[in-house]
Amino acid sequence: MQLVTTFDSMAPPRSQDGLVLLWSGGKDAMLAHDVIHSQSPRRIEALLTTVTEEEDRVTMHGTPRVLIEQQADALGLPLHVMRVPPQPPNEVYEARLEAVLGPLLETGNSTVVAGDLFLDDVRAYREQLLRSLGARPLFPLWRRDTEWLAQRFLERGYRATVTAVDTTQLDASFLGRPYDEAFLEDLPDAVDPCGERGAFHTFVSDGPPFARPVPVEGKARETEGRIRTIRLVSAKNES
Repeated sequence: MQLVTTFDSMAPPRSQDGLVLLWSGGKDAMLAHDVIHSQSPRRIEALLTTVTEEEDRVTMHGTPRVLIEQQADALGLPLHVMRVPPQPPNEVYEARLEAVLGPLLETGNSTVVAGDLFLDDVRAYREQLLRSLGARPLFPLWRRDTEWLAQRFLERGYRATVTAVDTTQLDASFLGRPYDEAFLEDLPDAVDPCGERGAFHTFVSDGPPFARPVPVEGKARETEGRIRTIRLVSAKNES
Protein backbone atom coordinates (compact mmCIF):
# COMPACT_ATOMS: atom_id res chain seq x y z
CA MET A 1 0.00 0.00 0.00
CA GLN A 2 1.35 3.42 -0.96
CA LEU A 3 2.16 5.82 1.85
CA VAL A 4 1.15 9.30 0.75
CA THR A 5 3.40 12.11 1.91
CA THR A 6 2.71 15.79 1.40
CA PHE A 7 5.43 18.37 0.77
CA ASP A 8 5.01 22.10 1.01
CA SER A 9 7.84 22.45 -1.52
CA MET A 10 5.89 20.41 -4.08
CA ALA A 11 3.74 23.49 -4.64
CA PRO A 12 3.85 25.29 -8.02
CA PRO A 13 7.37 26.50 -8.78
CA ARG A 14 8.55 29.91 -7.70
CA SER A 15 11.18 31.97 -9.41
CA GLN A 16 14.69 31.21 -8.21
CA ASP A 17 13.62 27.79 -6.95
CA GLY A 18 15.02 25.25 -9.40
CA LEU A 19 15.42 21.56 -8.52
CA VAL A 20 18.77 19.75 -8.43
CA LEU A 21 18.58 15.96 -8.10
CA LEU A 22 21.34 14.06 -6.27
CA TRP A 23 22.01 11.49 -8.97
CA SER A 24 23.57 8.06 -8.46
CA GLY A 25 22.30 6.65 -11.74
CA GLY A 26 20.26 4.10 -9.78
CA LYS A 27 16.58 3.36 -9.40
CA ASP A 28 15.92 5.43 -6.25
CA ALA A 29 17.24 8.59 -7.90
CA MET A 30 15.21 7.71 -10.99
CA LEU A 31 12.09 7.15 -8.88
CA ALA A 32 12.56 10.54 -7.21
CA HIS A 33 12.63 12.08 -10.71
CA ASP A 34 9.56 10.04 -11.71
CA VAL A 35 7.48 10.92 -8.64
CA ILE A 36 8.21 14.65 -8.92
CA HIS A 37 7.46 14.77 -12.65
CA SER A 38 4.23 12.77 -12.27
CA GLN A 39 2.86 14.30 -9.07
CA SER A 40 4.05 17.91 -9.22
CA PRO A 41 4.22 20.76 -11.74
CA ARG A 42 7.90 21.14 -10.90
CA ARG A 43 10.71 19.67 -12.96
CA ILE A 44 14.25 18.52 -12.27
CA GLU A 45 16.61 21.03 -13.86
CA ALA A 46 20.04 19.53 -13.13
CA LEU A 47 21.73 16.35 -11.88
CA LEU A 48 24.54 16.25 -9.32
CA THR A 49 26.55 13.05 -9.02
CA THR A 50 29.50 12.05 -6.81
CA VAL A 51 32.43 10.02 -8.16
CA THR A 52 35.72 8.87 -6.67
CA GLU A 53 38.82 10.71 -7.83
CA GLU A 54 40.95 7.64 -8.51
CA GLU A 55 38.48 5.49 -10.41
CA ASP A 56 36.01 8.10 -11.70
CA ARG A 57 33.12 5.89 -10.64
CA VAL A 58 29.97 6.60 -8.64
CA THR A 59 30.51 6.00 -4.94
CA MET A 60 28.92 2.75 -3.65
CA HIS A 61 27.35 1.92 -7.04
CA GLY A 62 30.63 1.56 -8.93
CA THR A 63 29.16 3.02 -12.13
CA PRO A 64 31.69 4.71 -14.45
CA ARG A 65 31.17 8.43 -14.95
CA VAL A 66 30.89 7.98 -18.73
CA LEU A 67 27.68 6.01 -18.22
CA ILE A 68 26.28 8.70 -15.93
CA GLU A 69 27.06 11.23 -18.67
CA GLN A 70 25.16 9.09 -21.19
CA GLN A 71 22.19 8.92 -18.80
CA ALA A 72 22.15 12.69 -18.38
CA ASP A 73 22.34 13.16 -22.14
CA ALA A 74 19.45 10.74 -22.69
CA LEU A 75 17.43 12.58 -20.02
CA GLY A 76 18.29 15.96 -21.53
CA LEU A 77 19.64 17.30 -18.23
CA PRO A 78 22.90 19.07 -17.37
CA LEU A 79 25.21 16.98 -15.18
CA HIS A 80 27.39 18.41 -12.41
CA VAL A 81 30.10 16.12 -11.05
CA MET A 82 31.58 16.21 -7.55
CA ARG A 83 34.87 14.32 -7.13
CA VAL A 84 35.90 12.96 -3.73
CA PRO A 85 38.65 10.64 -2.44
CA PRO A 86 37.60 7.09 -1.50
CA GLN A 87 35.69 7.12 1.82
CA PRO A 88 36.20 10.84 2.42
CA PRO A 89 35.87 12.29 5.92
CA ASN A 90 32.77 14.43 6.42
CA GLU A 91 34.67 17.71 6.27
CA VAL A 92 36.12 16.85 2.85
CA TYR A 93 32.77 15.70 1.47
CA GLU A 94 31.05 18.81 2.78
CA ALA A 95 33.67 21.16 1.32
CA ARG A 96 33.46 19.47 -2.09
CA LEU A 97 29.67 19.63 -2.06
CA GLU A 98 29.73 23.31 -1.20
CA ALA A 99 32.11 23.97 -4.10
CA VAL A 100 29.86 22.20 -6.63
CA LEU A 101 26.50 23.25 -5.23
CA GLY A 102 27.43 26.90 -4.67
CA PRO A 103 27.24 27.96 -8.34
CA LEU A 104 23.93 26.11 -8.75
CA LEU A 105 22.47 27.95 -5.76
CA GLU A 106 23.67 31.25 -7.18
CA THR A 107 21.80 30.59 -10.42
CA GLY A 108 18.51 29.90 -8.64
CA ASN A 109 18.60 26.12 -8.12
CA SER A 110 17.77 26.35 -4.44
CA THR A 111 16.07 22.97 -3.84
CA VAL A 112 18.09 19.75 -3.67
CA VAL A 113 16.17 16.51 -4.20
CA ALA A 114 17.31 13.20 -2.66
CA GLY A 115 15.92 9.71 -3.16
CA ASP A 116 16.23 8.66 0.49
CA LEU A 117 13.56 6.25 1.69
CA PHE A 118 13.56 5.67 5.45
CA LEU A 119 17.02 5.89 7.05
CA ASP A 120 16.52 8.66 9.60
CA ASP A 121 20.21 9.28 10.27
CA VAL A 122 20.98 9.71 6.57
CA ARG A 123 18.11 12.14 6.11
CA ALA A 124 19.01 14.12 9.24
CA TYR A 125 22.63 14.52 8.11
CA ARG A 126 21.61 15.50 4.57
CA GLU A 127 19.02 18.00 5.79
CA GLN A 128 21.44 19.67 8.18
CA LEU A 129 24.18 19.86 5.57
CA LEU A 130 22.00 21.18 2.75
CA ARG A 131 20.36 23.81 4.93
CA SER A 132 23.77 24.95 6.17
CA LEU A 133 24.74 25.52 2.53
CA GLY A 134 21.59 27.52 1.85
CA ALA A 135 19.63 24.82 0.00
CA ARG A 136 16.11 23.50 0.62
CA PRO A 137 16.11 19.67 0.90
CA LEU A 138 13.27 17.68 -0.65
CA PHE A 139 12.63 13.93 -0.15
CA PRO A 140 9.80 12.86 -2.51
CA LEU A 141 10.17 9.13 -1.70
CA TRP A 142 10.37 9.47 2.06
CA ARG A 143 8.42 6.78 3.94
CA ARG A 144 6.67 5.58 0.80
CA ASP A 145 5.99 1.86 0.63
CA THR A 146 9.02 0.26 -1.03
CA GLU A 147 7.03 -2.62 -2.54
CA TRP A 148 4.83 -0.03 -4.26
CA LEU A 149 7.90 1.88 -5.43
CA ALA A 150 9.51 -1.27 -6.83
CA GLN A 151 6.36 -2.17 -8.73
CA ARG A 152 5.94 1.39 -9.99
CA PHE A 153 9.48 1.30 -11.33
CA LEU A 154 8.75 -1.86 -13.33
CA GLU A 155 5.25 -0.89 -14.42
CA ARG A 156 6.50 2.44 -15.74
CA GLY A 157 8.87 0.53 -18.01
CA TYR A 158 12.21 1.38 -16.43
CA ARG A 159 15.11 -1.01 -16.96
CA ALA A 160 18.00 -1.41 -14.53
CA THR A 161 20.95 -3.70 -13.78
CA VAL A 162 22.18 -4.66 -10.30
CA THR A 163 25.70 -3.20 -10.08
CA ALA A 164 26.70 -3.78 -6.44
CA VAL A 165 25.80 -6.22 -3.68
CA ASP A 166 26.58 -6.24 0.04
CA THR A 167 27.39 -9.92 0.52
CA THR A 168 26.52 -9.76 4.23
CA GLN A 169 22.92 -9.12 3.18
CA LEU A 170 22.56 -10.70 -0.26
CA ASP A 171 24.28 -13.47 -2.17
CA ALA A 172 26.76 -12.35 -4.83
CA SER A 173 24.81 -14.32 -7.46
CA PHE A 174 22.33 -11.41 -7.58
CA LEU A 175 25.06 -9.19 -9.01
CA GLY A 176 24.61 -8.28 -12.67
CA ARG A 177 20.99 -9.41 -12.80
CA PRO A 178 18.27 -7.23 -14.29
CA TYR A 179 16.09 -5.51 -11.70
CA ASP A 180 12.83 -7.18 -12.66
CA GLU A 181 9.98 -9.30 -11.30
CA ALA A 182 12.15 -12.41 -11.13
CA PHE A 183 14.80 -10.51 -9.14
CA LEU A 184 12.20 -9.24 -6.67
CA GLU A 185 10.67 -12.70 -6.28
CA ASP A 186 14.06 -14.22 -5.51
CA LEU A 187 15.02 -11.65 -2.86
CA PRO A 188 15.20 -13.01 0.71
CA ASP A 189 12.42 -11.72 2.94
CA ALA A 190 14.91 -9.72 5.02
CA VAL A 191 16.08 -7.66 2.02
CA ASP A 192 14.06 -4.57 1.12
CA PRO A 193 12.79 -4.58 -2.50
CA CYS A 194 14.42 -1.18 -3.04
CA GLY A 195 17.69 -2.30 -1.44
CA GLU A 196 17.47 0.23 1.37
CA ARG A 197 20.28 -0.23 3.94
CA GLY A 198 22.66 -0.86 1.04
CA ALA A 199 21.87 -4.49 0.22
CA PHE A 200 22.23 -3.73 -3.49
CA HIS A 201 22.56 -0.86 -5.96
CA THR A 202 21.48 -0.46 -9.57
CA PHE A 203 22.08 1.40 -12.84
CA VAL A 204 19.06 2.56 -14.87
CA SER A 205 19.52 2.15 -18.61
CA ASP A 206 16.09 3.04 -20.00
CA GLY A 207 12.65 4.37 -19.12
CA PRO A 208 9.93 6.85 -20.10
CA PRO A 209 12.02 10.06 -19.77
CA PHE A 210 14.97 8.65 -21.77
CA ALA A 211 15.35 9.91 -25.34
CA ARG A 212 17.28 6.69 -26.02
CA PRO A 213 18.46 3.66 -24.02
CA VAL A 214 21.94 3.63 -22.49
CA PRO A 215 23.38 0.31 -23.70
CA VAL A 216 25.57 -1.41 -21.11
CA GLU A 217 27.20 -4.74 -20.46
CA GLY A 218 28.77 -6.28 -17.39
CA LYS A 219 32.39 -7.41 -17.22
CA ALA A 220 34.39 -9.10 -14.46
CA ARG A 221 33.22 -8.95 -10.88
CA GLU A 222 35.26 -6.96 -8.39
CA THR A 223 35.49 -7.23 -4.60
CA GLU A 224 36.17 -4.61 -1.94
CA GLY A 225 35.59 -6.06 1.50
CA ARG A 226 32.03 -7.25 1.76
CA ILE A 227 30.93 -5.21 -1.29
CA ARG A 228 31.02 -6.83 -4.71
CA THR A 229 30.50 -4.81 -7.86
CA ILE A 230 30.26 -5.66 -11.53
CA ARG A 231 32.42 -3.68 -13.93
CA LEU A 232 29.67 -2.11 -15.97
CA VAL A 233 30.81 -0.65 -19.29
CA SER A 234 29.15 1.07 -22.21
CA ALA A 235 28.08 -1.20 -25.05
CA LYS A 236 29.19 1.69 -27.28
CA ASN A 237 32.76 0.48 -26.60
CA GLU A 238 33.56 3.36 -24.26
CA SER A 239 35.58 2.43 -21.15
